[in-house]
Amino acid sequence: MDCIQGQGSNELFKAQSHLYKYVLCYLSSMSLKCAVQLGIADIINSHGRLTTFPELVFALQIHTTKTGLIHRLMRLLTHLGFFTTTKVGGHYREEDQEDAYDLTPSSRLLLKDKLPNLSPFVLAALDPASVTPCHFLTSWICREGAVRTPFESTTGVNFWDYTNDNSEFNNVFNEAMASDSETINLVVKDCKPVFEGLSSLVDVGGGTGKTAGIITEAFPHLTCTVLDLPHVVANLADTGNLKFIGADMFQHIPPADACVLHDWSDEECLKILKKCKEAIPSNGKGKLIIIDVVLNDNTEDDDHDLTEAKLYFDFLMMVLVTGRERSEKDLKKLFLGARFSHYKITPMFGLRSLIEVFR
Repeated sequence: MDCIQGQGSNELFKAQSHLYKYVLCYLSSMSLKCAVQLGIADIINSHGRLTTFPELVFALQIHTTKTGLIHRLMRLLTHLGFFTTTKVGGHYREEDQEDAYDLTPSSRLLLKDKLPNLSPFVLAALDPASVTPCHFLTSWICREGAVRTPFESTTGVNFWDYTNDNSEFNNVFNEAMASDSETINLVVKDCKPVFEGLSSLVDVGGGTGKTAGIITEAFPHLTCTVLDLPHVVANLADTGNLKFIGADMFQHIPPADACVLHDWSDEECLKILKKCKEAIPSNGKGKLIIIDVVLNDNTEDDDHDLTEAKLYFDFLMMVLVTGRERSEKDLKKLFLGARFSHYKITPMFGLRSLIEVFR
């Protein structure tokens, strides 16, 4: 058989392995979702030591005919870096040894009684409502018309209307956003200079107020208002210096010393940025604070896994909503378009950066 374009057989098979890896990488996601739903990380953690395979199977309370499937699931998840495995027992005969499992830093992020717990994010990202639109990406790209996202192409409504009309998915999504915000807790106290001189803050599109709650707990002098759609904040009560307002951010943002923004299309971002600028006082102390992914123009500057995760988030924004992740060049264009004077970007949240935009 002639090798493709003069490639040697080793190079060809290496290319085939690379191709198959990404064709089948959805199985990595689905195996992780299965582990979260089964509570495997919590089972291992509850033992306080290495958990043998028989102990894991017993705790799962599954039928004996399925034990082999659990072994295969754990073999994949161990290879992916979510668990470690060690051979134990069998002091006299190697065949009597059995696998014992422990957590890794990644699986510790899935523990229900620990913070941050990213299990809700896993379940929301891999919910059928989130995944199904990906199957129709090609037809959406090739179709002419006003449908703005693959999600809208498959459901008939945009992502935000869908969450409003589907209470179960709305709960899953809000829990996911809250769990993702918990990671900010790890570094929020390092942000003290960012909030100096501010007395009030509006978290624009702040969901259930997890990020705002973390900020007000770390900086009690701040009065924080969470602004989101009425159905998101409907059952949330004001507490101390944390308040909730149900409204449309495109129409009005309450006056404050600082606003916090997330992601939309360029046109929508400009509208929100202009509303934020109107809400910030012109005394020279106010500013816009954004916590978001910033793509590097030269991806070689990032760790490979970090770059890949950022690009996946960008693709997710394309599939579900009208937003996208942006480079500093993209952000600068938006900030200047909204008539802000200058900005400062500080990478400090893993995937995300802290962006300060000044009136």
